[in-house]
Amino acid sequence: MPFPTDLASFLDLIRQHGDAVYTFLFSYAASHSMLFALFAGYAAHSGALSLSTVLAVCWIGSFAGDAVRFWIGRKFGNRLFARFPRLAKSADLAVRLAERHHVWMILLHRYPHGIRGVAGFAYGMSPMPWSTFLAFNCLAAGLWASAVVSAGYAFGQLSEKLMSDASSALGVVMLVFFLGLSWVLSKRLERVAQRS
Repeated sequence: MPFPTDLASFLDLIRQHGDAVYTFLFSYAASHSMLFALFAGYAAHSGALSLSTVLAVCWIGSFAGDAVRFWIGRKFGNRLFARFPRLAKSADLAVRLAERHHVWMILLHRYPHGIRGVAGFAYGMSPMPWSTFLAFNCLAAGLWASAVVSAGYAFGQLSEKLMSDASSALGVVMLVFFLGLSWVLSKRLERVAQRS
């Protein structure tokens, strides 16, 4: 089957391979990839995916990804970051922020690009108890999944109102613009976090 060249064909491909898409989405949610979660919300609006399943997969994936990173940070933390100095800089920033604002940091670390991948490791390297981390991580994963998937779903509603079937190319352009804007805002939030 050739790769789809328009949005409608791509959404049909997603409908045909829903289980594989949910597995793919779970792995990207575990890494807090906002772009895939946003698109999954858009796909849910179009009927290609189930909204409740997308929310559950993103929530569980995000929670599981950070739980694994916490465990790795707890078990191998300093040795791991000694091998990767570039990651150590982001982890150090996450540790400093977590020491001062651990509740807010756990709730918000999924959004800034440079911190979201290493924050779980940093929490594991901190003296934070497992029970505290797991409780806040579960809440934060649910908030993240709800916010990002809902934003994609809302974009689907907006784009449906603004375009007809004849202008599906405009829909693709709007989707790319929306995803690019999300990435830019994530980078700005990262800079603000680094200044703290």
